[in-house]
Amino acid sequence: MPLPLPRPVFDARIGSNSFGDLPEWDLTDLYPSPDDPSVETDLKFVESSGVDFEAAYKGKLATLSAAQLLECITTYETIDISAGRLMSYAGLRYYQNTMDSERAKFMADMQDRITNSTTPLVFFSLEFNRLEDGHLNRLLTENAALARYKPVFDRMRAMRPHQLSDELETFLHDASVVGASAWNKLFDETMAGLMFSVAGEEEELNLEATLNLLTDADRAKREAASRALAVVFDRHIKLFARVHNTLAKEKEIDDRWRKMPSPQHARHLSNHVEPEVVEALRNAVVAAYPKLSHRYYRLKAKWMGLERLQTWDRNAPLPSETPRLVNWAEATETVLSAYGAFDPRMAELAKPFFTKGWIDAGVKPGKAPGAFAHPTVTTVHPYVMLNYLGKPRDVMTLAHELGHGVHQVLAAGQGELLASTPLTLAETASVFGEMLTFRRLLDGAKTQSERKTLLAGKVEDMINTVVRQIAFYDFECKLHAARAEGELTPDDINALWMSVQAQSLGDAFDFMDGYETFWAYIPHFVHSPFYVYAYAFGDGLVNALYAAYADGLPGFEEKYFDMLKAGGSMHHKELLAPFGLDASDPKFWDKGLSMIAGFIDELEAMEG
Repeated sequence: MPLPLPRPVFDARIGSNSFGDLPEWDLTDLYPSPDDPSVETDLKFVESSGVDFEAAYKGKLATLSAAQLLECITTYETIDISAGRLMSYAGLRYYQNTMDSERAKFMADMQDRITNSTTPLVFFSLEFNRLEDGHLNRLLTENAALARYKPVFDRMRAMRPHQLSDELETFLHDASVVGASAWNKLFDETMAGLMFSVAGEEEELNLEATLNLLTDADRAKREAASRALAVVFDRHIKLFARVHNTLAKEKEIDDRWRKMPSPQHARHLSNHVEPEVVEALRNAVVAAYPKLSHRYYRLKAKWMGLERLQTWDRNAPLPSETPRLVNWAEATETVLSAYGAFDPRMAELAKPFFTKGWIDAGVKPGKAPGAFAHPTVTTVHPYVMLNYLGKPRDVMTLAHELGHGVHQVLAAGQGELLASTPLTLAETASVFGEMLTFRRLLDGAKTQSERKTLLAGKVEDMINTVVRQIAFYDFECKLHAARAEGELTPDDINALWMSVQAQSLGDAFDFMDGYETFWAYIPHFVHSPFYVYAYAFGDGLVNALYAAYADGLPGFEEKYFDMLKAGGSMHHKELLAPFGLDASDPKFWDKGLSMIAGFIDELEAMEG
């Protein structure tokens, strides 16, 4: 996923050498060090440029010629790059060790200064949105270089019905550092400090290491980890409930003032996707629960010789699966060869991540948990963060995040304002990278047992990507609707969580006491409300794309590269048209879901 997530921790038993020489970030391509003079130089540039920009253009946008408006846009883009470079550097350093108070202070100070320095820019989108449509269209017709930015303008102007007065927008911009972002930091730092006493483990484990045990072959270890998670989440549940209550209420106030028709609408606008398309996706997935997750987990219970599955069995390896650790060299070769088999250019684009310090792979004290690809700015390059523990799933995570990275490298050619891809399309290259890696492994399977293990693993990943994320989306919808009626107790939130878990996972599961608090650690609910449906969107889209590739669509590779290079310069309808696909067709989602169902069909046939 493209947004940085919060933290992991360090399992003292796992050294970075266990999997070979794990790479670390070299952030010098952004800045040599926090105290390098170039940091202060760039900060002063953003500050002075913001003041100059406001003096040159505020109150004058309607009088600009096409050439002058183009100069205005490119000036804004230049400021945006400098501000983004500074914040990327501060953020990436922080996520390397969220427990380091110096790094936390550097990021907070940077955020304060950038926020203050960019306050003079707030007027721009507000005033731009007041331009008459006819006037703007004439300017775009006159100047092709300006017309290239039309997708950016369209996304800005989609906010026209929802923007507030210039004064209020400026106030909200200035207050942002003590609003949601402050609660995000509290959540991150709390998660970073959590330690879990897992029965049978000699030392306390952090969140990442404890979650990792949920995929252990030893069922007792999985149960012990689940119970340890529940104990600690319950101990902090009032704090997590306070974070969610506050953020949901802040969002409700913002949405009400902006006259948003629903809590989800702002996310749909930022994703440049129609609400009815998301609703069609959601409805298709929920309708498919019985033939996907419910059916698969009943099959898994049978394989495991269990009457009922417990929540700690959800991601358990199959009994027939031989536990193994994959060293870093093998993971690298697996992913690069899969990318190269699709198109040698794709492997070439991925190689610098491994050789130039663009990946930070090891589990280290205070490091953020999870994985992400951060695009930084278009004049530098992306960075990928992993918490690599050598599981086969970690190889798929590498393939996923590297897909993001390749996408971000290709899209950078569009320039800062046009490179950014809506979340719904941002997951395309990452999930496609996973699919390429999976298919290569599947084609190389030497036995029926190996094929079954690979298929089951892929089905579980797809269920986690589609079913689980739509269940998350439904949970968020229920949470925000309920919060609009009043304060929610921890028990209220727990009940909402359990309502979607039971529906999505099905009748094969029993739910342990304490599982009702497991909403607490999901960072997307805190950092990016309603982000989660983008995963299901991306998976469904990639399944349809891969089917077109497998069917031998002429020129698929070239069309695919063109799609990635487009970044945010096209709407999803335009991007998918060359492949003969249309996400606004309700039947579109059934195609993707039928691929998952087909894998489960094959697994069921193996039982015959």
